[in-house]
Amino acid sequence: MNAKHGKVYLIGAGPGDVELLTLKAVRALGEAQVVLMDELVNPEVLQFARPDARIIPVGKRGGCRSTPQALIERWMVRYARRGWVVARLKGGDPFVFGRGGEELQALARAGVEAQVINGVTAGIAAAAALGIPVTHRGFTHGVTLITGHTRDGVEPDWAALACTGTTLVIYMGMARLGPITEALVRGGLAPDTPAAAIQSATLPNERSVVSTLARIAADVRAAGLASPAIVVVGPVAALARLPAHVIPLQQVA
Repeated sequence: MNAKHGKVYLIGAGPGDVELLTLKAVRALGEAQVVLMDELVNPEVLQFARPDARIIPVGKRGGCRSTPQALIERWMVRYARRGWVVARLKGGDPFVFGRGGEELQALARAGVEAQVINGVTAGIAAAAALGIPVTHRGFTHGVTLITGHTRDGVEPDWAALACTGTTLVIYMGMARLGPITEALVRGGLAPDTPAAAIQSATLPNERSVVSTLARIAADVRAAGLASPAIVVVGPVAALARLPAHVIPLQQVA
């Protein structure tokens, strides 16, 4: 690479389990001289970074002090213009509630070369961790990914979402889970619609609650679940695997 022209990789690090990192992400991370790393990225992925890479935490978490987005974009442009390879490391997928689109636009305006490397998004991985298929021919014709936290504070149209007939996968909704579920019931979803909440999916400290739409908020509070977590609403949530029991070998057919 020409020393005057750097590059930025927008890398999805997946939901947490290091083994869900893609081969392409591993290769790009190994090239990077600077790594701008989100708070929710599992630090174990840094085993694939160069030993001399500069690691810069740029944490973003709801309700906590965060690195301003404009500053992150300036750093990406600054280091790339120095001729460095930059890895912008994000949890999940950069283009699924990861601000990857904003960052790609900022890099394009600055004339900086960029490449997007997709990751496994938490909404799909969290459901799969419980054995929940977000689509299933016998239960639903689609899936809708939605955020419970918007930048401008404008509520999603929960009534419209309740009428879609799709599995609803809600990101960043734990802080407002009660009002969200109430709005979905008012919008027409049955109170006994299966629902599940999964915290820290794919990691050793993963915890989950399987309940109904009417009870999920109370059950989550009782269990002490918190962010980061994904909420799945729809008939497919009834397929969630309950905690496994140890079966004596002689009972296994």
